[in-house]
Amino acid sequence: MADLGKIDREFFERRIAPNLGADRDDVALGPTHGVDFGVLDIGGQALVTATDPLSIPPALGFERAARFALDLVLADVAVSGVSPSHLSVCFTLPETMSDEEFATVWETIHEECVDLGVSVVTGHTARYSDPSHPWVGAATAMGVGEHGDIVRPDGARVGDRLLLTTGPAVESVGLLSTIFADEIDLPADVLADAQERLDEVYAVRDALTAAAAGSGAVTAMHDVTEGGLAGALNEMAAGAGARFAIDREAVPMRPGVAEVCEYLEIDPWAMTSSGSLLIAVDPDSAAAVTAALENRGTVVADIGQVERAESEDDSAAGEVVVDGERLDHPNEDPSWAAYAKLATE
Repeated sequence: MADLGKIDREFFERRIAPNLGADRDDVALGPTHGVDFGVLDIGGQALVTATDPLSIPPALGFERAARFALDLVLADVAVSGVSPSHLSVCFTLPETMSDEEFATVWETIHEECVDLGVSVVTGHTARYSDPSHPWVGAATAMGVGEHGDIVRPDGARVGDRLLLTTGPAVESVGLLSTIFADEIDLPADVLADAQERLDEVYAVRDALTAAAAGSGAVTAMHDVTEGGLAGALNEMAAGAGARFAIDREAVPMRPGVAEVCEYLEIDPWAMTSSGSLLIAVDPDSAAAVTAALENRGTVVADIGQVERAESEDDSAAGEVVVDGERLDHPNEDPSWAAYAKLATE
């Protein structure tokens, strides 16, 4: 497995997947590599649930950091097309975090949950001697819906159009340029553009908007997290057993992203970009989904299509081609090394 970031598929299949506790009939979808949520069957309804760590970087400001952290947790349910409705939160706070700072985090989470219709149902909050920012706990999001309405990241069909919101590396560039502004030697206007990208990393409302744009219009949806756009494309293609044909020029690149990535010598397509969504859409509905997202002020682009795999090998693993050239999964997200390097400068 990778030294930093999520475990890879091989480790998951060898060590995690065979050891999942009791085999219960009510588990409709258990842990699956490349799928960020699970599904329980509760009396014929689907309970979609997902768990994520909570990251609160003080350099963002506690209100902004809390809103960012909550969206990351809720997004893993929202990409199923089911609205998140309940939240369980565990805070393992560092001793350095004051009561006032935590109150700001908690009140911000409360206000955002009210706006999204999410209720906090249980949790745990305590200070401990070992934890440190930004990792201060974890949370589990839940949403209740119909099994037939669930959108899975492995559901893309031949002929679908592929939409991308926001663009690659937006989250990583926004965070790095804000937290390590003094260590990145770029013009002030470029850094300002890069820092503004953090205002675009909220995916929950975009995911629900896309799913609601037409019955059955969205066939697959995946948030562009670790491994970046390259990772998300490969994971969705593998799940579908299909070929994803991508037009590089169609992929949106937000202001400041290319410059920061070039400075750090990192491929923006490999960097995590929470807040960006990769969406497979029925071709007849692509315009409607695009319009719905644009009406929210979201940057969205049609970047390619789903094609039939050219060989049995492709069908087993999926394939991504960009302007005719194969794009592999990066396996390790370079943003982690960038954080570590900048933190020591």
